[in-house]
Amino acid sequence: MDRDVALGAWWDSALGRALLAAESELLAGALEDVFGWELLQVGAWGNGRELLTGSRTRRQRLIAMPAHGTRADIIAHPSQLPVMSDCVEAVLLPHTLEFAADPYAILREVDRVLVGEGQLLLLGFRPLSLWGVRARWSRAGFPPGMRRLLSERLMREWLVLLGYEVLAEQRYLYSGPWSRGLAAGEGPGRMLRPGLTYPLPAGAYLLKARKRIYTGTPIRPRLREKPAVLGALVKPTTRSQA
Repeated sequence: MDRDVALGAWWDSALGRALLAAESELLAGALEDVFGWELLQVGAWGNGRELLTGSRTRRQRLIAMPAHGTRADIIAHPSQLPVMSDCVEAVLLPHTLEFAADPYAILREVDRVLVGEGQLLLLGFRPLSLWGVRARWSRAGFPPGMRRLLSERLMREWLVLLGYEVLAEQRYLYSGPWSRGLAAGEGPGRMLRPGLTYPLPAGAYLLKARKRIYTGTPIRPRLREKPAVLGALVKPTTRSQA
């Protein structure tokens, strides 16, 4: 089965719908203090624009590769965004790096389009969790098409290397990667908060970071005595001659 078709079918499953609902609620809170003119979601996640409903920016756009059932505003590769440099106030990467052949190249491209003090929100699955275990042992990836797991520590290192300040980190997904663990009519809150029914580590994380602009302190040049110039000639000094 084609990877995009398999992922689209997974979104229609009970587990896929529950995860998307939980992440939509999580991002609604994380985007409350993210303002500006435009927010870009780079990479499709879900069958539409569910993750952007909580945004307070004036415009929201989804940039993604052609995918099954996804309605993107712009079709482009995440590592080659058709966007001018330094013109976007916020970027959302919903598990985008985990499906990419070169995740660091995408981060560098996102850094290019973000304005100074712009914010980056990043979702990822935790390797040391049941979700991470299932992803590693699934031949087709889990969710379908996933290439690799990227830990919070690695993401922090990459962000710091690019000059970002990590503002917040939140772990979530307190539920196993199986549909049978979902109770009928249960809201997304269970996945977002730990409880007595799920004592194991969280399955995913949210990182929120700000692009910092560091300006160097100008070094004042040392003042040197310059010879006085009269017209085109140097004024003679009063030093006595032997």
